[in-house]
This record gives sequence, C-alpha cells and structure tokens, in this order.
Amino acid sequence: MEGGKPSLALVHQAVQALYHDPDPAGKERASAWLGELQRSLYAWEIADQLLQLKQDVESCYFAAQTMKMKIQTSFHELPADTHTALRDSLLSHIENLKDLSPVIVTQLALAIADLALQMASWKGCVHTLIEKYSSEVSSMLVLVEILTVLPEEVHSRSLRIGANRRAEIIQDLACYSNMVVSLLVSCVEKVGGSEGMLIKVVRCLGSWFNLGVLDSSLLADNQLLLILFQVLQRDETSTNLHEAATDCVCSALCVVENADASVPLAARLFQGVLTLETAYHMAVAREDLDKVLNYCRIFTELCETFLDAMVRSPGQGVGDLHTLELLLICAGHPQYEVVDITFNFWYRLGEHLYNTNNAVLNGIFRPYVQRLLYALARHCQLDPDHEGIPEDMDDFGEFRMRVSDLVKDIIFLVGSTECFSQLYSTLKEGSPPWEVTEAVLFIMATIAKTVDPESNPMLPEVLEQLVLLPQTVHPAVRYTSMELVGEMSKVVNHHPRCLDPVLRYLMEGLKEKALASVAAKGIHNICSMCRDHMTQHFQTLLDIARALDTFALSPNAAVELLKGTVLVLSRLPSEKVAECLSDLCAVQVTALQKLLSQEGKPADPTVWLDRLAAIFRHTNPVVENGQTHPCQKVIQEVWPVLSQTLHRHQADNRIVERCCRCLRFAVRCVGKGSAPLLQPLVTQMVSVYQVHPHSCFLYLGSILVDEHGSEDSCLQGLLDMLQALCVPTFQLLEQPNGLRNHPDTVDDLFRLATRFVQRSPVTLLSSQIIVRIIQCAIAATALDHREASCSIMKFVRDLIHTGVGSKHADDFEVRKQLIGQVLQQQGQQLVTQLIHSSCFCLSPYTLPDVAEVVWEILRFDRSMFSHWLENTLQGIPKQTSGGAVTVTHQQLTDFHKQVTSAEDCKQVCGAIRDFTRLFR
Repeated sequence: MEGGKPSLALVHQAVQALYHDPDPAGKERASAWLGELQRSLYAWEIADQLLQLKQDVESCYFAAQTMKMKIQTSFHELPADTHTALRDSLLSHIENLKDLSPVIVTQLALAIADLALQMASWKGCVHTLIEKYSSEVSSMLVLVEILTVLPEEVHSRSLRIGANRRAEIIQDLACYSNMVVSLLVSCVEKVGGSEGMLIKVVRCLGSWFNLGVLDSSLLADNQLLLILFQVLQRDETSTNLHEAATDCVCSALCVVENADASVPLAARLFQGVLTLETAYHMAVAREDLDKVLNYCRIFTELCETFLDAMVRSPGQGVGDLHTLELLLICAGHPQYEVVDITFNFWYRLGEHLYNTNNAVLNGIFRPYVQRLLYALARHCQLDPDHEGIPEDMDDFGEFRMRVSDLVKDIIFLVGSTECFSQLYSTLKEGSPPWEVTEAVLFIMATIAKTVDPESNPMLPEVLEQLVLLPQTVHPAVRYTSMELVGEMSKVVNHHPRCLDPVLRYLMEGLKEKALASVAAKGIHNICSMCRDHMTQHFQTLLDIARALDTFALSPNAAVELLKGTVLVLSRLPSEKVAECLSDLCAVQVTALQKLLSQEGKPADPTVWLDRLAAIFRHTNPVVENGQTHPCQKVIQEVWPVLSQTLHRHQADNRIVERCCRCLRFAVRCVGKGSAPLLQPLVTQMVSVYQVHPHSCFLYLGSILVDEHGSEDSCLQGLLDMLQALCVPTFQLLEQPNGLRNHPDTVDDLFRLATRFVQRSPVTLLSSQIIVRIIQCAIAATALDHREASCSIMKFVRDLIHTGVGSKHADDFEVRKQLIGQVLQQQGQQLVTQLIHSSCFCLSPYTLPDVAEVVWEILRFDRSMFSHWLENTLQGIPKQTSGGAVTVTHQQLTDFHKQVTSAEDCKQVCGAIRDFTRLFR
C-alpha cells in the first residue's frame, strides 16, 4: 500500500464506513481501500491485532475474513518459521471470540482448516484439535465447526495444495475418522437437548461423509444414523435441523453408490429412507413445503444411488421398485417444484435403459414412465384464471421447458406414436377444461417431431381439428395449438393436402398481436420441412416479408420468418433467385438508408442488419459449375449501404459486430464470388481498426482468408491485411493485463492466423509478422479463457502440423524447414510455457488442446522435445510454501517417460492430466 502500514484507528474507521456510511460513494471508497489493504503484506499483522482488540463485530469479521483470504491466496508470503505462531494465534482468537458471532467463528474455522491443509509440519491436526477443545462443553461448538469445514476445504479450488498433499491429508483424516465419530456421539450425549449443537453435529457428519473417509461398517450400527432418521421422522423437527439431516442422509447415500464395501450401511440407509413415507404424507397434510422438498430430495437420492441395482435386478433387494413409487407420490404433489427435484433421476434412468436396449427391461419400467408423463401433463396446466398466452420467461415457463426436455429424453420408453395417440384421444373423447386441453397440446407439441408420419394415419386428422379451432377458445389454447401445428411440419410434408389449410391457419395467427411470433415460428418450420411444396406459395411469403413491420413480431420471430422465406427461395429456378433476393434485401436496405439520412444521433440499425444477415446466411441456391452465383449482384448492390452504416457507427462495438456478421454471411453466401468486395472491404476494415480495434474485424478477416486464401492473386493483399491488423492488436495486448482484458481479441486474432496456416502456410511462415504472432501465442497460452485458449492451441497445433502432415505435397520440404526454424528459436520457450500454464493457470478442460500441441511437437522431433521437456521439469517447483512435497523425482521421471514414449495423443493427454493434478 502507498504510504506504508496504516494505523489500526484508520482501518477501524474504514470498516465502520463500509458498514454504516449512508453515502454509497463512501461505502465504495472504503471497500476499495480495504481491498487494497487485504492484498498487502500489512494485512497479516493488522488482522491479528484487530482480532486481539475485539472492538466490535464488524472489525472482527473483517479481520477473520482477511486471515482466511490471506491463508487461501497468499500463504507463500509468510516465512516457514512463522507458521506455528500463526496457528497458535488463530486457535487463541477462535477461543476468545467464540461467543461474539457465529459468522466470525466460521471464518476463523476456515482459516484454521486452510492453514492445516497447507502446513505440512502440523501433523495429526484432528488429534491436536480434539485434545485441545473436547474437554469443555463451551468449546465443543468451535471444535465441531472446525471439523466441519476441514473436510470441505480438502477439495477447495481456492487452495492449490496438489494431489500428493491432498492424498496425504485424506489418509490422515481417514485415520482419525473414528475419533471424530466418537466425538460427535459424545457431543450429542453431553448437549443432546441443544438443537444448535445437533444441527452442527449433523452438518459435521455430512461433511465427513462427503469426503468418503468414514468407516461404513462402523457407521451402519452407530447411533448417529438412528438419530438422523429419528429427526427426519419427528413431526416437530425444526426446518433448519430437518434440512441439515436431509443434507447428511443425501451425502451418506452418495457415499454408498456403487460401493460394495458399504453393503451394511447401504441396507440401513435403504430401510431408513423407506420409513420416511409416512412423514412425507404428514408434511403434505400440514402443507409444510420445505419438509416435502427435503423428503423428495432424499427419495430422489435413494433412487439415484441404487439405480444400477434397480436396472440390474429390478424388484430385488436395494433394486426394490417401491423407490419409484416414492418418486411418483412426489410427482402427485400439487406444487411443481417437488416433481422438478426428481428430473435428474428420470434422465439417468432413461439414459441407462436406452444404452442397455433391452425390451423386457423397458417393459418393466414403462408403466412408471407412463404415470410420470400424466403427472407432468397435469403439472404443466396453467391456472384456470390465467389470461393471455403462456409465459416463457417466468419460473413456471422455465419449468415447462424442463418438462419438455425430459419428455423428449424418456418418450422412447412409452413410444411417441402411442403416447401422441393417447393424448389426442383424451381431447377427442372428452370435453376437458381449457387449461387441461392446453397442457395436453403442450406435451403433444413436445413429442410431435418424433412421431412417424407414415405409421400413424390419425395425424392428418389432428391437423384438421387444430386448424378448425374457433377464435373464441382461450388464447393460450390457440397459442399452443399453433406451436403444435409448427412442430408437425414433417406430417404436412408427408400429407401435402394439409398444407393450404395449415398455412391459412398460421397466416391468421400472424395478424394477431399475441399469436404473431408463434405463428411466424410455425411458418418457418413449414418452410424448412416442406421447401419444394412451398415454392407455389413463395409470392405470399414475399408479401409477408415486405410487410414484416406491420406484424407484432419479436425480432427473433421476424428473423425466423425471413429464414423460412429464403430456404424456399433457394429452391426457385436460378433466374428467379436473384430477382426475389433483391426484393427481400431492398426492404432492409431502404430502412437502413432512411436511418443514414437522419440528422443528429443515428438510430439503431441492428434490426435490419440482423435481417440481412439471416437472408444471406440461409440463401443457398444450386449453382452449376462455371455459373455466376445468382446472389453476387445483390450483395454488390447491398455493399454501399453496409459500408456507410459501418462508417457511421464505427465507434459502437455492438453495431460494428452486427455489420461484420452481415458481411461474413454475405461473403460465405457467394464464396469466391465476393472477390470484387475484397479490396474496398479490407481497406475500410483496416482503416476503422486503427482507431477502433473491434475484434470482429479480425474474425471477418479470417473468413476472407478462408474464402480467398488459396488464390495466388489475393494472397499478398490478405497478408498485408493481416500485418496491418496485427499492429494495433499487439499494441492492445501488450498493455498491462492486455491479454486478460481482451480475450475476444486474442480469440479472433488466432482464428485469423489459423486460417492463414490452413490456406497458405508458406506465405505466413515466410512473412515478417510470424515471429510476433508466435511470441504472442506463447505468452497467451497462460490465458484461462475457454474460447481464446482453444484458438491459441489450434493455431500452434495446426502450425506445427504443417511440418508433419501432407508429406506428398509439393511444398512439404519448404514447410518442414520453416517449422524447424521456428521451433529451433521458440521450441524451448513454447514447451516450458505449455507445461507451466497447464500446471498453474489453465482449467482442466483445456488440457486435451494442450496435449494436441505437445503431440505435434513430438511427431516433428521427438528427441528435441525430450530435451526441452527435461529442461522444463528441472525448473518446476518441487515443494509448496507450506513445506509439502508437490512432486517427487520419481513422478517427474515417470511423466517425462510417459510423454516422450507416447504412441498417440490420448496417451499424452492422460499423462498431462495426471501430472497437473499434482499442482492443483
């Protein structure tokens, strides 16, 4: 911190301002200043002194939180000889402050746990803590709190203690687990009447279950398990204790999943959960939704735990199908939040049965799934007093979407055709209330696409009845019926006689504000599936497209309509395509020109840019060899207005992105036919990018390289473009934290560079800019950003691959020589950075990409790579700041051997994945 160590009075003043200053600006200043203090070296001493002073809850909470944060993120700042003094100080503080506030005790408990995990010299910490605190009842709460958070922190992402230390800790905790269980039993015996203590005991037991170190055979007959189920069975149990017991039972069930050694505990848990059915019904009768949700969580966890047994031996032992009855009882609860909890189990059951593919097994589970589907249809009913159309974005709308996803996944067990027919029969034979009709139509719409139009002669009848629905029915029924009609586009294609009435029905919906968007989606589906049949209706589609803004459409629905129109347009004769496309584009171009002619602040053009982008993206006419692309002339006509729009809004990243997106699809639409645009487009891109470095220009550049990079006449111009775009890009990325602050620029830069490697590697490798690009790639390998990291690794992988693959190509030897020169200069730095980034910076999901780069270097020169890897491993840290061994000499040797002797990329990936766990 600037100005040295602040006084305690100043720190206290800032904490008070943070909590009590009525001015939000004052709170923000205090927060920023205290954040800076927490990052400084002075924080250790100041936090310790504040805890000693014990002035008030706020300053003690800030100090405890600071201690926890410093131990988690900055433990390396402390010399090893201060660790013992820090431990003793923290134990003293938690003892002195135990009655001040529970949140302070939790923060200090976390600090002590994180210290114990990192401080290798603190052997047998559990034993030390139990000996120190278990004698006095008043200290037991503190002890149980520490023993709760200690197992939770073992796998904390905030602590990079490494696999070796983690394994050592887990082994140590397993040794003392029986002692912990005995302590918890003792706590219940000594202060069993205290609900607060019982909650803490239950949470602590759950924490140790989660770590998986408890002796299951010992626990099967332990009174703690008995207490858990007694708590859950008692009607008078408080909500907090009930939730803690539920969490604990769910944790115990997770432990026994697929664990043969846990059979006694598994049987006890299974029988214990079955005894809760009566308690569930009591909670329903008392309308205690919190407890109902807890029981449902336990029943679902039970089913998930014994899913394998259920499928392997249905009805036997822990495969007893009564567990499914429990879930279906929950599905019968009137609140949809209850059945929602069970969805993950039904997904897993469906996946299991789909992979097993056993008709007999499917027959056993089919009745349960059928009952579930009827329950879901009931839960999807809107309130009888609901007005208007169904809402998509509220909680209930999102629940219906989850129902839709689940039904699609499990419908194979019942058969979509059979289910569709049964649902339709319920509507045909009875006269249900509107909300029941709407819910049934919703489920039918969910499965409509999976129904075979050839095997179900009833389908045209369904369509005929839907389009005859009177306008007097509830708007929600009309809305969902239009959704169903749109989903039945495959049926319309198979029965063309249905096309005219279906189109008329959807066109009517288009004129109504509430139904316009769903009708537009339906028209898009029909156009998409019935393209050839729809060519006779193209003029109607064109008329709709011209009058798009007269309908009450959402922007997305308007785009969907245009997309459907151009899908049909692509099936027209070649001579009509250009004329009709010009008509379609003219509406959007006219609107853009009108905006450009306005004085003052320009209006937002994104609606029309998005529509143009949709038109170009989905126009894909058949073009014979040697024939001029019918869209080429149209795109040249549109270019001037796009250029002017880009110029007018060049400072606005969002609008520039939309312009670039539009141009990208225009270029993709006509391919090499976009050559006349190349020179003016690149000139404008480079010009604007110098002032406003929007990353989308780099992405657009990559599209131009992809389309024209294999043409000799365009190569020099494209290389000049790359070099011109790189200058401001490197200036941006070389700023402090430039790579982290501009991941989109990194992503798009390496997309552009990769396209060059794919289209003309020799051109890029022979250029002056290649060294800077490779240096940037090496520096950026440490960037933990999914898309950017993927682009960087793909660039480096493809670059090196040019010296390995396509050995029969004319320029292979040139490529190999150029790659050899690159690796000679940058190889050691690249390998060191890749390994360092994998161990200390990157998320595990990026490691397969790293492995591909390493594999290509191995293929290019195995002996050189072996030497570079050896040098890298010599410089890697072998110990943590807490004195724990991170990686042994044998582990380094094994890793080197595994990678250098690998026979495929998968082996490299496995070795890197295992090695990096030592540092996480």
